[in-house]
Amino acid sequence: MFGKATAALLAAAIIALAPAPLPMRAAHAACEPGTKIDSTTADQTRKKLEAAGYRKVRDLRKGCDNTWHATAEKDGAATGVAVTAQGQVYPERD
Repeated sequence: MFGKATAALLAAAIIALAPAPLPMRAAHAACEPGTKIDSTTADQTRKKLEAAGYRKVRDLRKGCDNTWHATAEKDGAATGVAVTAQGQVYPERD
């Protein structure tokens, strides 16, 4: 019916005209519908970690339970760290 070139052009046109997916923040990507995500920010969480003695905070990400996770250094060693929705700071264990 269509040649390969025509089929390829048709496929490219369909892809180009398809609506773009809505952006989704990583914290919300795996959450159940109706999960309430609080308004804490990465900047607020970084300040809590620094106040608790952590430095070089990186890879901040927020889970569906509103707990922030990051990698940071304390006492010269890199470690995983979590900040709960209540603001408590905990080292994470493997």
